[in-house]
Amino acid sequence: MQVTRFHIDDYIDAGEAFHFARKQLERRFPDRAHDHDYFEVFLIEKGKTLHWVNGRTERLTPGHLAFVRPQDAHAFSANRQTGCQIINVMFRVDTAAHLVVRYPDEFSGRFFDWDGPQPEAYVLQGPRFERAVNVAQELRSSIRSLARIEEFLLTLINRVVERKSHPNSTAPHWFTAACQAVRDPEVFRRGSAGFVDAAGRSHEHVCRVTRTELGQTPSAFVNRVRIEHAAMLLGHGRDAIPEVARTCGFENLSHFYRLFRAQYGVTPRQYRLRHQQAPF
Repeated sequence: MQVTRFHIDDYIDAGEAFHFARKQLERRFPDRAHDHDYFEVFLIEKGKTLHWVNGRTERLTPGHLAFVRPQDAHAFSANRQTGCQIINVMFRVDTAAHLVVRYPDEFSGRFFDWDGPQPEAYVLQGPRFERAVNVAQELRSSIRSLARIEEFLLTLINRVVERKSHPNSTAPHWFTAACQAVRDPEVFRRGSAGFVDAAGRSHEHVCRVTRTELGQTPSAFVNRVRIEHAAMLLGHGRDAIPEVARTCGFENLSHFYRLFRAQYGVTPRQYRLRHQQAPF
């Protein structure tokens, strides 16, 4: 597919730092894909779409969040039956560069600083998806200032998505895709078996590559993802702790408690009290 370049100055004025759009996607691929001289974050809000990006076509559904870099060439084609509504936030390159320098532990090698073959992507569900929509919607009527877009990106990264381990940029594409797929609760509830199925390779092969790329076993990697999801539910939901454990795929409550304490240093109840405590 031929590629044309989009320019941020065609969307915002010189004194503005970002552009917000909430729109319906066309139900056919455009004649050309596009790349940019800016970064963008998009979130699929409703419906379904095909997304052609860097030579690969993927099917996206509500909750898919992606951090698109300037060099990423992509195009959308909404499902003819469902259509597709997308939230899109575009921001200048120097904003991303500043955040990487200012917060290297959070941004370096991640999100828009990710150097893999495909943009970094997450699958959000439940409270996390709702929070992403709300955080993005707040930009709609706000002043398009540098402080506002930086606040949005920091909130998105610190309160919507969770830190995760990444394979190297030289990792096989199938492994990178499996690491992204395992963020889906329907996958991680099944433990390492869900991860192996998403990879589409033998269990032994997935174990070898996971150890090489992430320095841990598939079970350890998936458990970290499950515990992060549990922490999100405990911090923002009302479900009882045993129900949270079952939602994340843990049938053994003692095992859940051990893993949670090992990852966060506190019990699930202590974590909930700390994160839901009212200021007054």
